[in-house]
Amino acid sequence: MPDLSLLYLVIFLALAFDFINGFHDTANAIATAVTTRALQPKVAVIMAAVLNFLGALLSTGVAKTIGGDIVMSPTMVNQQVISAALLGAIIWNLVTWWRGIPSSSSHALIGGVMGAVAVSKGFSGLNWTGIERIVLSLVLSPMIAMVSGFVVMLLLLWLFGRFSPYWLNKGFQRIQLLSVGLMSFSHGSNDAQKAMGIITLALLSAGQIETFDVPTWVKLACAAAMGLGTSFGGWKIIKTVGSKITKLEPIHGFAAELNGAVVVFIATFLHLPVSTTHVVAGSIMGVGSVKRMSAVRWGVARSMVFAWFITIPFSAVASAAIYLIIKQMGL
Repeated sequence: MPDLSLLYLVIFLALAFDFINGFHDTANAIATAVTTRALQPKVAVIMAAVLNFLGALLSTGVAKTIGGDIVMSPTMVNQQVISAALLGAIIWNLVTWWRGIPSSSSHALIGGVMGAVAVSKGFSGLNWTGIERIVLSLVLSPMIAMVSGFVVMLLLLWLFGRFSPYWLNKGFQRIQLLSVGLMSFSHGSNDAQKAMGIITLALLSAGQIETFDVPTWVKLACAAAMGLGTSFGGWKIIKTVGSKITKLEPIHGFAAELNGAVVVFIATFLHLPVSTTHVVAGSIMGVGSVKRMSAVRWGVARSMVFAWFITIPFSAVASAAIYLIIKQMGL
């Protein structure tokens, strides 16, 4: 199979990953709004799809981090390596989606790249300084979201706690439209760029472009794939994120969405890839803790955290195995 055909395969797999990321992570933006009945599920999904598409066009800083900070040099990867990395990430995403586990597409992709590069070029092919920076942002972001979610919820209760529960819920149901929009836009601004970075890396390694600048058609294709995937919805994960972590009222949903959007926007501005799944879950835990610590179902939270920690090694092993299969087949 000629290299150009493999390049087309990589582009297809990257867009498939973005599509799966869209329906896998739809829950991040709309779970709380659907749970609190602020929005009808179909309306929430359509709104999230449109804003995910628009958010994906915001910048390319995260794409450059993903494409340039994991491997030492684009010359150390080829289309077989990138294909294996994407397949490993896609398999993990589908498994966790099927099981209704809100794991991280970001972790899966990074683990996939690491595994494929390590088995093809050895660990010396990995840029450990860049990986450390990326992993640190992935680990710290949900912790920051939990603390800031707690603070945001306290502030909202201080400002509006004197209103009756009826009017409080009525008012925040309406303005959840704004927070859902911000969360959806921020999700697109960070997550869609990961596939952009992979496609640009593939184009650079194949000699189709000379510098690591994301082409316009790549931005549009990834934005469209993310938006289309979002339109399918991820109902199993929506149930986990929206109702199994803690009981949410509209004010809690607004606080979690607004806080999550701000954390993701800051990460995008700093060109750092974060997991919107982790950020939103962390926000919900922080918001729920304001009621009382026992209001959060920490058993569910522990299961989620466990899934987060095993995602990188499992997707790395999967991509390494796939690369060896591809090499054995002589592709």
